[in-house]
Amino acid sequence: MKKVGIIMGSDSDLPVVEKAIKTLESLEIPFEVHVYSAHRTPEQAKDFAVSARENGFGAIIAAAGKAAHLAGALAANTTLPVIGIPIKSSTLDGLDALLSTVQMPSGIPVATVAIDGAENAALLAAQIIAVSDSALAEKLDNRRSSASANVLAKNAAISEQYNK
Repeated sequence: MKKVGIIMGSDSDLPVVEKAIKTLESLEIPFEVHVYSAHRTPEQAKDFAVSARENGFGAIIAAAGKAAHLAGALAANTTLPVIGIPIKSSTLDGLDALLSTVQMPSGIPVATVAIDGAENAALLAAQIIAVSDSALAEKLDNRRSSASANVLAKNAAISEQYNK
């Protein structure tokens, strides 16, 4: 199975990124986690992206706040799918990171999830890998079925309580 690379611009992003880590663990997807900054360690970020495919990665998740150029910097150096997680900061509540992540120039795509949307980033990475992994696709299908059953159970409880 292909691995997922999780790159944070700062270790302060870890509380958000842990949701992606837990999601990948629950799906038994191998991953690596690193702290590389687009601005403070650009060579290390580039080296990771350039060698990611040959190192067994199938997708990269990049989490960064403020001037969130990390996802774009990684995407500029690989043709693997890159998924950006804009991290909420105290400055502009994450809107700055969202716009920095989503507004990529033509030819360098970055998939972008919601501000602090680490779980969805992991699920999107899983879906990408599942294109060529039927066992993982089945796990994702089961996860969706379970989520649906949970909502329907909550609906039944609410309906019984209020729809008499």
